[in-house]
Amino acid sequence: MKKALILLCMMMSIGAFAQTKAEVLEVARKANEYFMNKWHDPTAPTIFKKDRESNLWTRSVYYVGLLALYDQDPQDRYLAYLDKWGNFHKWEPYNKDYYTVDADHICCGQVYCQRYFLDGNEAKYKPMQKLFNNQISADKHKAWTWVDAIHMAMPGYAMMTMATGNRKYINFAMKSYIWTRDTCGGKGLFNREDGLWWRDQNFVAPYKESDGNNCYWSRGNGWAFVALCRVMNYLQPTDAYYKEILEDYTLMAKALLPLQREDGFWNPSLTSTDFAGPELSGTSQFMYGLAWGVNKGILNSKVYMPAINKAWKAMKSSVHRDGFLGYIQGSGDRPASSQPIDYNREPDFDDYGLGLFLLGATEYSKMLK
Repeated sequence: MKKALILLCMMMSIGAFAQTKAEVLEVARKANEYFMNKWHDPTAPTIFKKDRESNLWTRSVYYVGLLALYDQDPQDRYLAYLDKWGNFHKWEPYNKDYYTVDADHICCGQVYCQRYFLDGNEAKYKPMQKLFNNQISADKHKAWTWVDAIHMAMPGYAMMTMATGNRKYINFAMKSYIWTRDTCGGKGLFNREDGLWWRDQNFVAPYKESDGNNCYWSRGNGWAFVALCRVMNYLQPTDAYYKEILEDYTLMAKALLPLQREDGFWNPSLTSTDFAGPELSGTSQFMYGLAWGVNKGILNSKVYMPAINKAWKAMKSSVHRDGFLGYIQGSGDRPASSQPIDYNREPDFDDYGLGLFLLGATEYSKMLK
């Protein structure tokens, strides 16, 4: 009876926005079609100032989103597109570097593992297992010196534990995470008092914006927020690691709620008026994380559904008629990077923003059954 009442409240709140699952997925499809038509060959290098192999972190984040879309809209051509990319790279790490400590070069590993979960072909995760083993053997747990790294690397380690049944991977990931959270930069990157993350070891307090407020980068916090959810997806709620991560996740959810703009976006600088304005990549991640929490029964739907609905309105308003996504901040490491952010401006990389949009949209769609 209690579950039925909670579901009814959720549906009444969503119903006021008059969205259906089909409508949300149609918007997600349109954005994805724009990208797949533009990049009809997924093996082609990404070109911005120089050629980069297409299994770099930006493209890997896109495939994370594509797999989320496939979960709700299982079209075989999505997997065919991904497999052409993965087979071309032989499911190997970026630059075929098996000794890298750069988390950005590991991001493709979580895509490979997720793909393995769909067909059981171990060849899709074995190369990344070799890289992970090298990192663990060398005890390179102090390599995640920027908050993005939590997103790029940590879910892959959790997935590797599920794929192999060996907890050494999640043990190493948690050792790395705890060092980044509590020690990196002298005080750690996570400010529990505010429930938000500094971007990297160069931005730890007292780094502030020009208006005197702390500098908490929207997308940087989004990277962490999404990563915590995705790691918990591969742990049992009774696991001690799950409980520790859940505590950090809950602090973030509470902190993010009052920082949302009236139009549904979050500012690039979360607690500052510097560079204020719509920004899609951070907003999409906060949408995913909040919707995930409600879908899992962790967050109170009455408290968080208004923010989630506003976030979807904001996300939807970013989509051009042809599927191009506006308001995406280009690559960088702070709110000031790649400014100005505009509805019509094309970012330097057009893949990671779409991947995050697809994550947020599809998690929202799960509420609309």
